Amino acid sequence: MSLKEQITEDMKAAMRAKDTARLGTIRLLTAAMKQKEVDERIELNDSQILAIIEKMIKQRKDSISQFEAGGRQDLADNEKAEVAVLSTYMPAALSDAEVQSEVEAAVAATGAKGPQDMGKVMAVLKSKLAGRADMTAVSGMVKAALAKA
Repeated sequence: MSLKEQITEDMKAAMRAKDTARLGTIRLLTAAMKQKEVDERIELNDSQILAIIEKMIKQRKDSISQFEAGGRQDLADNEKAEVAVLSTYMPAALSDAEVQSEVEAAVAATGAKGPQDMGKVMAVLKSKLAGRADMTAVSGMVKAALAKA
């Protein structure tokens, strides 16, 4: 079952269960997916859907920090609930050791010699690790690995 079909089935289940919080979050996700399909005139695949989900999670995390800084814990709690629902569609996260081994393999595969080759290494890693690792942390690991090279 594709990710798109899974999301549709989960939306139907949330409707039947009258789970309004989950249903609202899934509807936001499907709206974002349909918007991208209409804008680009394409049929989304799983990796593109994961990119949308990852972007939505990042937006929610930014909102949470802003709401907490502003003393609006009620709004922050709503955003945290949305992050929890969206996170169920993300693949299992990789450990730091697994990410480090992927970084080392990518550096070796691209033949990177120094910081100027960071773009090549990140291009390889982005496709492999999308949705499974924090790309900001991966970027730091690549910088450290290329500094040694």
